[in-house]
Amino acid sequence: MDETLHDLLAAYRRGDPGVLDRLVPLVYDDLRRLAHRHVGQWPNLTLDTTGVVHETYLKLVRQRALDANDKAHFMAICSQAMRQYIVSYARQKLTDKRGANPLMQDIHGLDIPVKGEAEELLLVDQALRGLADVDIRLVRVFECRFFAGLTEEETAEALGLSLRTVQREWMRARAWVKDMLSAP
Repeated sequence: MDETLHDLLAAYRRGDPGVLDRLVPLVYDDLRRLAHRHVGQWPNLTLDTTGVVHETYLKLVRQRALDANDKAHFMAICSQAMRQYIVSYARQKLTDKRGANPLMQDIHGLDIPVKGEAEELLLVDQALRGLADVDIRLVRVFECRFFAGLTEEETAEALGLSLRTVQREWMRARAWVKDMLSAP
């Protein structure tokens, strides 16, 4: 019997064992595109698209069940897992003392001098953790737009928000991150 994505997501929400092994092949190309967007944000981190997808899969396997309502929501969950992996990778890279070349990065209009991509990523992550204490929805919008490279429309679909709300929240989230990164 051919299982549909909807059926597999329902089984995934219930925590059925092995369902992820049947679900991932249906969305593997989408996961690779999403990982490619993430990796493209940080070219000096020397991340591999396939490796990011596989690490995301391993993270999802460790979860008992996730409440993914539809494909867009599942992809948003995967995007968040990818971000977490990439942040961990950057943290390790800084620990290994690689990536200490001073440079100026443009984070969608945020000009911030940092020592390298790994440090930049950790600063953005730290700002997002602070923002999560204020408004988690702003964090989710920022993750979708900045890390996953989703359009405003794709972000609205993934988070179940209106386009106008995403536009407002994206503006607020960027301002928050910029303020946090500019603070002494």
